[in-house]
Amino acid sequence: MEIWFYHLHRQPFEQALPGLLERSLARGWRAAVQATTPARIEAIDALLWTYSDSSFLAHGTAADGDPEWQPIYLTSGVENANGAALRIFVEQASILASLRAAPEAYQRCILLFDGDDPDQLADARTQWRDLRAEGHELAYYQQAETGGWTKKS
Repeated sequence: MEIWFYHLHRQPFEQALPGLLERSLARGWRAAVQATTPARIEAIDALLWTYSDSSFLAHGTAADGDPEWQPIYLTSGVENANGAALRIFVEQASILASLRAAPEAYQRCILLFDGDDPDQLADARTQWRDLRAEGHELAYYQQAETGGWTKKS
């Protein structure tokens, strides 16, 4: 399993997340997005319906029911209700907690964090240290000037 840290620097979360999810679906992967609060789940829910005038990303939450049918599942829990291959962690959600709940479930996990937010940056550093201590291989990507991602370590 790959664990990648994506450091937002040039582009806001609201532009970066839909692109990552589009690439996941293009690979044939289901995705889960884990946040820590219902308010953030609601905001992401609205974002995925409206981020583009010409497109939307089909998704659902526990409130919608039938998670196994959802190509993208939004949650604040550790469950992998839609059989996701990719799990994106936002809002300082714990990667380790989800990995402990379903250690073999994912092909890739991504922590998406805002490098200009001191709390998110500190959390990313802590999660990096904790994951490394448990023997996970990690990669760190930083947003480039063009909005793409550059591997830094």
